[in-house]
Amino acid sequence: MAACGRLGLQLCGAGLRPFSASQTLGAAATAEQLVEKLRAQQREESRGEEPKSPLLRRVRQLDRFSRQLQRVHPNVLAKALKNGILYQNEKIVVINKPYGIPVHGGPGVKNCITDVLPILAKMLNGMKAEPLHLCHRLDKETTGVMVLARNSDIAHQIQHLFKTRQVEKKYRAISVGVPVPSEGVVEIPIVEKEVQSQKSHYKMTLAPNYRLSSEEGKLVKLRKDRAAQGAVTRYRVLASSASCSLLELQPITGVKHQLRVHLAYGLGCPVLGDHKYSHWSKLAPQKLPEDALRRLGLEQAKARHLPLHLHAHGLTLPLGTGGDKQIDLVCKLPVFFKNSIERLKLKVPEFQEK
Repeated sequence: MAACGRLGLQLCGAGLRPFSASQTLGAAATAEQLVEKLRAQQREESRGEEPKSPLLRRVRQLDRFSRQLQRVHPNVLAKALKNGILYQNEKIVVINKPYGIPVHGGPGVKNCITDVLPILAKMLNGMKAEPLHLCHRLDKETTGVMVLARNSDIAHQIQHLFKTRQVEKKYRAISVGVPVPSEGVVEIPIVEKEVQSQKSHYKMTLAPNYRLSSEEGKLVKLRKDRAAQGAVTRYRVLASSASCSLLELQPITGVKHQLRVHLAYGLGCPVLGDHKYSHWSKLAPQKLPEDALRRLGLEQAKARHLPLHLHAHGLTLPLGTGGDKQIDLVCKLPVFFKNSIERLKLKVPEFQEK
C-alpha cells in the first residue's frame, strides 16, 4: 500500500478487477520496477546529479538561482537588480524582475524586492540617496518590466497613471491549449474565494454577471457579487502548436492574478507552469497533454518543476513620467521562456511581433 500511495495514478488509478495468478505476478513485477525507478530518481536527486533532460536541467538551474537569491545577502540581490536595469532617468528606474523573487515580504520570505530598494538606491546615487519606491507589483513567479520611482511624489504620480489605466501593459505567456477565438477580450469580474478541499486554500476565480441557461440556451443575469472586481483582458495568439500557444496579453484592469484566472477559467487555457490555477478543487501539478510533454522532454511526474511562463514584456508610460511624450519599455524574454518556445515549435511570424 505504501508503494501504491507514493506512485499515485500510475498504480491506483485503473480501478479494481479480478487478476489471474500470472497477471498478479506480472503486476507485482511492474510495481517493483516502478518503485525501483522512483527510488533511483530520488537517489539521483539526493546526490545532486543533473537530470538527463536538457529542459529539466534548465528548470533545475532556474530553481537553484531563485533559491540562491532568497539566501544571499541583500547587497547581492540589489546588485543583481542593478545589473538588470532596463532604463533610468532622473525620475524612474526600470528593472528586469527576476523569476522567483517576491515583491513584498511575508512568512518564510528572506529576501524581497521591497527590502533591497534602499540598497539599490545607494548603489545608483550614493550613500545619502532616498530609497526607491514601488510603482506597481508583479507576482513572485512573473518576470519582466518593473518601474521604480526615485521619490514618493513620483511614485504617487505613476501609481495614479496605473490606477486610471493610462499605462499600456503587454505580457507574453505560453498557454496550455489554443484559445478560441484567436483574438478577443475577456471581460469577467474576479473574486477571491476559499476552496474547500483536503487542504483548504484561497484562489481568485470568476464571478460572471451572466450564465447560459441549460434549458433555453439563453443568457441569464446573475446576482452581482459585491466582493468581485471588474476585470478586462485583451489577448492575441501569436503562434500555436497542437497543444500550446504563445500569447500576447494586455490587461486593461489590474486585479490580482487577473491574467492567470482569465486564461485558465475564462478561456480554458492556463498558463504553462501555473500549478495553482490549472485546477480548482485541489493543489496539484499541472496536467500536460502528451504532445507538450514529448516536445518539452518531460514526464508528467516532473511537470511540477515547470516554472510559470508569464512575462511582463512591455510598458508604455505617458507624458510627464520622463520628459518625453511617452516612454516605451521592453524587456526580453528570460532564457527558460525562449527555450520552451523553441521546443514547442511556437514560431512567431515577424509581422505579428510588434
